[in-house]
Amino acid sequence: MLHFSRWKTTLIWLVILAGVLFAFPNLLTQQQLAQLPDWFPKRQLTLGLDLQGGSHILLEVDREDIEKERLETTVDDMRRLLREDGIGYTGLSGNGRVAQVTIRNPEDIDAAKDALSELTQLVNAGLMSGGSIQEAVMSEPEPGRITLTMTEEGLENRVASAASQSIEVIRRRIDELGTTEPIIQRQGADRILVQVPGFDDPERLKDLLNQVAKLTFHLVDSSMSAEEAVNGRPPATAEIVYSNDDPPIPYLLERRILVSGENLVDAQAGFDQRTNEPIVTFRFDTKGAQRFGQVTQRNVGRLFAVVLDGAVITAPRINEPILGGSGQISGNFTVQSANDLAVLLRAGALPAKLTILQESSVGPSLGADSIAAGETAGLIGAILVIAFMFLAYGFLGIIANLALIFNVVLIIALLTVIGATLTLPGIAGIVLTVGMAVDSNVLIYERIREERRGGRSLIQAIDAGFSRAFNTILDANITTLIAAVILFYLGSGPVRGFAVTLAIGIVTTVFTAFTVTRWMIAEWVRRKKPKALPRAWISDMFGESRIGFMWLRKITFIFTALALIASMVLFIKPGLNYGIDFTGGSIVQVKADLGQVDVGDIRARLSELNLGNIQVQEYGGGNDQAMIRVQSQDAGANAEQSAVAKVRADLETDYTIEFVEVISPTVSGELAWAGTIAVIASLFAILIYIWFRFEWQFAIGAIVATLNDVILTIGVLVLAGIDFNLSSIAALLTIVGYSLNDTVVVYDRVRENLRRYKKMPLPDLLDLSVNQMLSRTTLTSITTLMALLALYIFGGEVIRSFTFAMIFGVVVGTYSSIFIAAPILILFKLRPENFQRDIGAEDPETGSKGSAQGIA
Repeated sequence: MLHFSRWKTTLIWLVILAGVLFAFPNLLTQQQLAQLPDWFPKRQLTLGLDLQGGSHILLEVDREDIEKERLETTVDDMRRLLREDGIGYTGLSGNGRVAQVTIRNPEDIDAAKDALSELTQLVNAGLMSGGSIQEAVMSEPEPGRITLTMTEEGLENRVASAASQSIEVIRRRIDELGTTEPIIQRQGADRILVQVPGFDDPERLKDLLNQVAKLTFHLVDSSMSAEEAVNGRPPATAEIVYSNDDPPIPYLLERRILVSGENLVDAQAGFDQRTNEPIVTFRFDTKGAQRFGQVTQRNVGRLFAVVLDGAVITAPRINEPILGGSGQISGNFTVQSANDLAVLLRAGALPAKLTILQESSVGPSLGADSIAAGETAGLIGAILVIAFMFLAYGFLGIIANLALIFNVVLIIALLTVIGATLTLPGIAGIVLTVGMAVDSNVLIYERIREERRGGRSLIQAIDAGFSRAFNTILDANITTLIAAVILFYLGSGPVRGFAVTLAIGIVTTVFTAFTVTRWMIAEWVRRKKPKALPRAWISDMFGESRIGFMWLRKITFIFTALALIASMVLFIKPGLNYGIDFTGGSIVQVKADLGQVDVGDIRARLSELNLGNIQVQEYGGGNDQAMIRVQSQDAGANAEQSAVAKVRADLETDYTIEFVEVISPTVSGELAWAGTIAVIASLFAILIYIWFRFEWQFAIGAIVATLNDVILTIGVLVLAGIDFNLSSIAALLTIVGYSLNDTVVVYDRVRENLRRYKKMPLPDLLDLSVNQMLSRTTLTSITTLMALLALYIFGGEVIRSFTFAMIFGVVVGTYSSIFIAAPILILFKLRPENFQRDIGAEDPETGSKGSAQGIA
């Protein structure tokens, strides 16, 4: 295995070179990138909103709005069709999804059905939906009364169509803001994800996204005053519409829309030359200009109302015909509100209202702090791991460190090439990979040293070490990869970013361990022709340990059982402190503009807003930040946004809003379910894999040990009072992968020894196996803990709870692989005779080939 042909060597270093080329642009500024030649890769990693600031908003098409508008359209169409055919009717109305009408003359019923059948014809549902659908079904529940009922598939098609149209309108609106690289994606049939990096005014963004911007022009009904209409009964052809003033002013408007915003071709903010007040000027297309001119020419002297989203903006008097196809809208505008209205009108109206289900807004200063914290944590973690590996293995540690550097370069390069978004949990994934990446090299080195102690020559020991470590490394990393893949498919947002970096790190780790590390060692052997392995100071401390772990199993079982019972009791009462990911609600992080944050003052001010339970606590290392948590509101779809708006308005005079996260109860329920399914699915998938690779006793033992780690970690989270959120799910799944990685490594050695020592008592064999892997287990745990401790201390407050769970998980995972996973094989009466040597397999002790069929 130590021979590398020229083409293999070339291929390995071409991969490394490509990794360096694609990762290098991330070290340069945009100005430096522009100076590079055209052939040089210039793509950089996209930073997540938690690193560069910006807004993440999940919108949902309002199905009730679609249903209401569809019902109104159906009623209007029924009126039009019956009038065109001269059919007398009464009781034309709509309710819910049903529109109904009563035909006066029984002889006209068939004619009415023929006329209304136009509304029940099949319509094209689009190429993606496949075929046509029927939007309404006609029926006659009683003689003379005809009903049209909207179908579910018809409404679904309308909702999907509205989502597609909304994406284009949103894109035009955001492009008008001049932001760079916004992400606008459809999620499911009726949801739209909007991410705008670097935008520092999330309230303005929400206002732009949340307005339908439906502009209509109506004549003011002069048959009676608005006050009389409010107190009495308005005419059937008119309705009361209020302005946005405070207090709102009522207007009696004719229902008929004379001109609509669909005919606008341009809208610009400007100033009135007479009053110097901000206004919005608009211009119609030819059809709109002609219609607008006709309306103003026929109604000189009357009031002409401009209505935006059901509210009167202004209602000026028509003093003379407006024939040029342009006009202006005046009102109580500021410069920004006039600009925003012009943006909305130019972009066009949304087909339906959009509800904000989830929001996450990060200030640019907080994003910069997160980048600095992530870089510091990564650098310190890398230095600690590199220094430790050198002390552990000497010159071989230097080779492992070079492989580790190439590993990180390849991770960055692959993330850049696939266009992944690097988030703070993603950085955590890279730092964790740095800690775990040395595991493969540790396994190889320890195996080489073991083969050397067994009497093999140096070259034979190196060759056997790589060969025999391969299956162990593969099994151990596949279990972690399974957890990462399931986390990606069932997770969302930053959790998926963590899963991507972890999965890529696993792949690059296996590649660097079995190509780069092996090539460098092969070159060292070929050039230096060493007679012995380099001195390994720390690794030599373990020697050939003979600790009686199985003798302690009864004590450790009792201790573990008590700890599990305590954790489950804590889970019931006081229970997990669920974050807003699972309960819904809002989190607002503020920073005092001057001096220290006054938690008592904030709590007193917000308690007057009638928002229910509000928790306020100091946040971060200093005394100038506070975290505010507002309970989920039960007052409708936009109640969470209203609550955050009240908090902002009350605090923004004295505090800077650093971070806002809002999750509606609808989304929180989905996230809770997805997180639970992710944990269960990963455990089940890993159970199947281990069962397939080993025996059922190993699978049960691995799952029991992993459940032990998960339950104990949850118990610690309860004790520490840490919020249980999506990051906690990511931590649990990573602990699952790490614990199984550790357990599988031990199990692999147990399986090997079962084939070698068929008459050795199982407790003695397990002790031997655990002791043989003790140096590897300890060294890997130490390096991983070093990286995690750097992340916990220097990585910032945002991921501190995540890394805390991971640190405990690594410790308890190491404990369970020794004191739970191995002893449980005795409990399930594992039989050595089930493990006979594979045909053609080399005997671990003699090096000869076996001839019996193996079961493995």
